[in-house]
Amino acid sequence: MIGWMLQYEGVLPEHFSEGWSAELQYNREKPDDPFKPYGTTPGHSIEWARLILQWALSDPTVGDRDYNAYQNAALTLYARAMENAWSVDGSPGFCYTVDWERKPVIHDRMHWVLAEAINTSSLLYRITDNPMFAEDYHSFMEYLDVYVADHEQGSWYHQLDRDNKVIATVWPGKPDLYHAVQAMIYPYLQFPEKSFAAAL
Repeated sequence: MIGWMLQYEGVLPEHFSEGWSAELQYNREKPDDPFKPYGTTPGHSIEWARLILQWALSDPTVGDRDYNAYQNAALTLYARAMENAWSVDGSPGFCYTVDWERKPVIHDRMHWVLAEAINTSSLLYRITDNPMFAEDYHSFMEYLDVYVADHEQGSWYHQLDRDNKVIATVWPGKPDLYHAVQAMIYPYLQFPEKSFAAAL
């Protein structure tokens, strides 16, 4: 995965052939496919940044040199996702997908991307002490409070349009609870290197 990330300047391809060749034009004619959209999904890069770090922190066979390489990879994934998708189209929130010129394709805001950003920014702050990640975390939590959290019926709205109005073309209702629950617990875990289940 790190090789792919380096090849594509810190961005992860989403689609591959059976032989693991990246298919960058997959679904170009149907860019809004609900589960296999065209382009790259910055939310997955943010998620993988956290997963790489959790693995590197938890594996005792990872030495300092290798750990630094993994941390740098995670930081790159996170930074590119922020540059490419966070509030880049004039409205707050993460654009769901971007093309290979780093331009937004699907402007919808998906709740799970925000959840992953909350988790990853909290982990990055804990392991680096860089206040930038604390500021990101604060921005994500503020966005959650203003736009995504349903303060009347509970849970999170799953999908918003580019103007942060609730829509339901991918997820009618609120069937996914684990992203929201995890984002409200993970930043406070004593051992962030562990998986969510193991830490609990």
